[in-house]
Amino acid sequence: MAELGAGSLLPGDPALNYQEHELNERLKRLYPAVNEEETPLPRSWSPKDKYSYIGLSQNNLRVHYKGHGKNHKDAASVRATHPIPAACGIYYFEVKIVSKGRDGYMGIGLSAQGVNMNRLPGWDKHSYGYHGDDGHSFCSSGTGQPYGPTFTTGDVIGCCVNLINNTCFYTKNGHSLGVAFTDLPPNLYPTVGLQTPGEIVDANFGQHPFVFDIEDYMSEWRAKIHGMIARFPIGERLGEWQAVLQNMVSSYLVHHGYCATATAFARATETVIQEDPTSIKNRQRIQKLVLAGRVGEAIEATQQLYPGLLEHNPNLLFMLKCRQFVEMVNGTDSEVRCFSVRSPKSQDSYPGSPCLSPRHGAINPHLHSTGVDSPSCSNGVTPPSKSKSHGKYPGVSSASSSSSSSPSSVNYSETNSTDSTKSQPHSATSQQETSDSEMEIEAEHYSNGVTENSSARIMNGTYKHQEILQADQNSLGNGVSDDNCPSRQLCGGNQAATERMIQFGQLCREYGKNATHKKMLQDAFSLLAYSDPWNCPVGQQLDPTQREAICSALNSAILESQNLPKQPPLMLALGQATECVQLMARVRSGSCSFARVDNFLH
Repeated sequence: MAELGAGSLLPGDPALNYQEHELNERLKRLYPAVNEEETPLPRSWSPKDKYSYIGLSQNNLRVHYKGHGKNHKDAASVRATHPIPAACGIYYFEVKIVSKGRDGYMGIGLSAQGVNMNRLPGWDKHSYGYHGDDGHSFCSSGTGQPYGPTFTTGDVIGCCVNLINNTCFYTKNGHSLGVAFTDLPPNLYPTVGLQTPGEIVDANFGQHPFVFDIEDYMSEWRAKIHGMIARFPIGERLGEWQAVLQNMVSSYLVHHGYCATATAFARATETVIQEDPTSIKNRQRIQKLVLAGRVGEAIEATQQLYPGLLEHNPNLLFMLKCRQFVEMVNGTDSEVRCFSVRSPKSQDSYPGSPCLSPRHGAINPHLHSTGVDSPSCSNGVTPPSKSKSHGKYPGVSSASSSSSSSPSSVNYSETNSTDSTKSQPHSATSQQETSDSEMEIEAEHYSNGVTENSSARIMNGTYKHQEILQADQNSLGNGVSDDNCPSRQLCGGNQAATERMIQFGQLCREYGKNATHKKMLQDAFSLLAYSDPWNCPVGQQLDPTQREAICSALNSAILESQNLPKQPPLMLALGQATECVQLMARVRSGSCSFARVDNFLH
């Protein structure tokens, strides 16, 4: 139990919460390689690891002496709550002398677990200290060595442990005093010791900005480590390494569907793309559907382009169905979008309604020209008598059939639409490799998910170039309404859409076979318990960013089904390098703390 004294903040106090936040942010900035779940940082003095003559207050940051102080046998010390993690690379803390007391017999330093606390730091083996009364440094010995100036009331003494070269230096009032100790052992604790009445010191483990510019010192060492990496000799293997890296970059672009960029990169580096460009574009279209919240259409496209894939991945299919239900609540999935069709007058009144598909929400002259004044639907199906059926997918179910579109051609943008290939003339072969932003595909009507006179053919899990999945660009947004639209309602307040969503949710129960699935269903169904699901305790499910994980899982499954790596080698290499560096940092390779992979990716 922590000792509380004057000035202590109680749990729940707003000031304490603010201080805790500031501390967390500062420690993350100073020691980014440290995982505090595995190796917590020192944050205060330990009320359990101290001698009885030591008193603690101010949330265990203030230390005062409460012994007799007659001789050295009355000395008392206290250790911090945790040892210094090796992954820090460089660690620093400061101690302010609030009062030097009677004689100023104070020691600041480090000690290992188990070192006698009835002594000042530095007097015993694996104990190190800088003492205020004489300015001497004590290294595992009762005999000190001249080191620095004395310190007294008002001074701030800092202790820096360099885990890269296993040295320690002190600072006084923001100025370095030079190296005090070398060849330090691992797992040392910040330690402070007092010996005479009236001695009081305050510790700063990061609760406040330090007097000494430790971040500048860290930057110097970070630059040294980065320079050492940059100077690493490659020699004759440079060409070999470049070829490997180029192939890794190419596969990364292909994995994420950057077809035009991958084509341009392959042409510039003379590398070979392992996947057919049409297949890349198909995966990209499916990913865009998922990221737009149109999961039902993504499921159907996957089933048509990659038959049997979802049936052989029941867990993936369940996650997709569960996400589809969430998107129905969001009003973005096609199973409920068709119920939101309004008259032109109504559309003008609610221009930003989240449940209005851009296909259905806008006044479409092509629909009027075919005699369709206001398309109606039943279970997401446009009556065949009102539009000619030209299905994209043979035998597609009703989820995609609700997304009937204008016969006008639409333009698809690739995620990186600035690809240079769109402005470069090429041969007849390369003209097929246009960027997605150039590709214009005629939109087709489909009724009840059944195509009529369709010439679409699936070959090796991909459509031909002219038969690639397509959709209106406007309807592939993030599925979130404009900020200026009225307050959102479940399925736009449409009763029929709500009933369809509930009916779909009941069907989803059939997939919930294990505890994990049941928990996902429970979370998804919980959205229905709130009048405003977007602002409820489980409303984070409706955030568009939640689509990214399932999108990645589906993309990986498609690639694996094509005997391609489910994860790009570049990401695997980065992940392995990151984990390796972190592991090395944890086992006292201090320089690895300043060699984070993230630093080389920007």
